[in-house]
Amino acid sequence: MTVGPHPLPWPDDPRLDPELLAEGDTRNVEDRFRYWRREAIIAELDSTRHPVHIAIENFQHDFNIGSVVRTANAFNVAAVHIVGRRRWNRRGAMVTDRYQHVEHHSDPAGLLDLGLPIIGIDNIEGSTAIERRVLPRACVLLFGQEGPGLSDESLDLCQEVLHITQYGSTRSINAGAAAAIAMYAWALQHL
Repeated sequence: MTVGPHPLPWPDDPRLDPELLAEGDTRNVEDRFRYWRREAIIAELDSTRHPVHIAIENFQHDFNIGSVVRTANAFNVAAVHIVGRRRWNRRGAMVTDRYQHVEHHSDPAGLLDLGLPIIGIDNIEGSTAIERRVLPRACVLLFGQEGPGLSDESLDLCQEVLHITQYGSTRSINAGAAAAIAMYAWALQHL
């Protein structure tokens, strides 16, 4: 929702951006962040970020990454980690990547530097239904690409692989949708 210029007199708050106060705020932010400076929004989010990290492989230029970043911002996760190709389609993020920490790793092994358990999300043989597990509060939820799923290198890093129970005929759920479901499952357990 777009808001116009702020009525005078303007509030005396250092978090507010004089340009946005004067011209209006067309950004895709919650009402509580209207007219705030970008840096002030990030600082506020950083003060309440959750200890879950989201990682997604990008070896074939996955178009779901923007959607994953947008959903990660909605859940205020610690960071999104893109593994593989650095370039990704930001359209689906709806500019939320300006407020969400997004990090790049050239290969899955870079996720080990986080020092957190890595939980793969993929519907492979031997995986466990996500609803049957308590997810670690601080962890990395790792998603493969649309189509091939998690790479062998990523699977080797996972403490466990979980899947989202399905009831229809499709082989898999879209990677962006699967990430949203997994983040919600984590939130139900920890928030």
